[in-house]
This record gives sequence, C-alpha cells and structure tokens, in this order.
Amino acid sequence: MLKKFSVYYLLVLVLWAGSSCKTSYQRISKSSDLDLKMSKGKEYFEKKEYAKAIPLLEELITIYKGSRNIDDLYWMYAKSHFEQADYLIASFHFKNIYDSYPNSKYAEESLYLNAVCYQRLSPQPNLDQEYTSKAIQYYQLFVNAYPNSDKVADCNSGIKILRRKLETKAFNSAELYYNIGQYKAAATAFKNLMKDFPDSQDSEKAGLLTIKSYYLYARNSILEKQAERFEMTINAYKEFLIDYPNGKYLKEAEEINVNAKKNLEKINTNSYGTEKK
Repeated sequence: MLKKFSVYYLLVLVLWAGSSCKTSYQRISKSSDLDLKMSKGKEYFEKKEYAKAIPLLEELITIYKGSRNIDDLYWMYAKSHFEQADYLIASFHFKNIYDSYPNSKYAEESLYLNAVCYQRLSPQPNLDQEYTSKAIQYYQLFVNAYPNSDKVADCNSGIKILRRKLETKAFNSAELYYNIGQYKAAATAFKNLMKDFPDSQDSEKAGLLTIKSYYLYARNSILEKQAERFEMTINAYKEFLIDYPNGKYLKEAEEINVNAKKNLEKINTNSYGTEKK
C-alpha cells in the first residue's frame, strides 16, 4: 500500500512540475516585459533549451531591429536553429549576420557556420548537388575573407570532401551515359570531368572510358561518319598517353587505339565491311 502511494505521489509531483513549467513559459511568452523576455531568452539559450529560446529571441529581434544593435540576439537565434539541425534556416540567418554586421564579433563564426550548414545539407552523390556547390562557395568565401583564421584548415578539408562528392556525381553521370549506349554524350561527360577535376582519383579511368566511348561511337555510326570518329578515338588516346604514360589502363587503351587505326585504314582503302546504322 505504501509503495502504491509513493508511486502515485511521485506521478502527481511530475505532472505538477510539468504543468508549472508550461504555465511559467506561457506567462513569459505572453508578457509585455521585454527585459524579462531578454533575460529568459538568453537563459534558455545557455541551458540549450533552444525550442524555448527561439520564439522569444525572434520577437525581440523584430521589436529591436533598427533601433539597437541586435547582433548578439541574432547570433543566439541563428545558433539555436543550427543546434536544432534547422540548417537551411540557420544558414540564411548566419549569412545575414555576416552581411548586416560585418564588424561584429560574430561575423567570422557566422560565415563559417553558414558554410557548415550547407555541407550538412549536402546529399548523397546520386542526388542534386546544389547545396554541395554552395558549401564549397561559402567555404572559399570564408578562406578569402579570413585567410589567417584557425578555421581555414577545416574549410579546406571541407572543400576537399565536397569536391570529391561532385567528382563522384560527374563520374557516375558519365558512366550512366556509357552504360546505356549514349557514347557521344559519355565521351563529352568524361572529358568535362577530367577538365573540371584534373586531380580526381577517377581521372585516369575517365580517360580510358573517353577512348572507349569514342571508339564505340565510331563503330555504331554510319559509314560516312566513322572515319572522323575513329580519328577522335585516336586523338583521345594521344591525350591519354601524355597524361598517363605509365598508367594502369595503358595496355587496354593501346589495344583500342590499334583497333581504331585498323578500322580507319580499312575505311581509307574502301575495304571496310558492312555499313553500320
């Protein structure tokens, strides 16, 4: 009996405490005492009670905007959204702090966290990479604006990771063209990848697949177009040889080049076989 009473008493206390806290917060949020809201907004922020801090800070920012320096309030507001993983909202406000208060003590951190927000929004490589590109853009903006910051190394690391994601997206897109038999589009996509990401770990393989794409493009062309397209294959091989004279795909590239030359010779001597469609 005593045990049941203790459990019941404890439950009543918990419900009373929850109700009391709720009533207290509602009273603060409805109050016209701005000093109280300021004090409690900061208190909630410091206690990491961001869901409670956000409405109070938002109201104060709206009231005081244009009449006083609110960068401290704005910083807590943006950071609260960041800590709640509302990265798109947080990024907007961090960038606004940097633009509106360039001399603020929060400007540097705001620009950095703006980039971090976009990196965290960056999806897997198979999806649209708009946020990835924006993250790179803002990391670079930070490096240019604060070249001596201790965050530059983190920015460069972030850029490297994000560029790798763009490389993967570009390679997968080019490979898809190749796999579905769109060889002209594949060759163009692989060449663009090598141009945009010359240091990519996929660059050599992209070079080989460029040669293969041109070769298959030629083989699947009408007879009148084949000579020109086998020449494109041979030129792609020459470029590959310059970039990767000792590459692991060299033997395979040489075999394709030899076959392209043989086909070109047959065409030039009018001894090529059945015309392709």
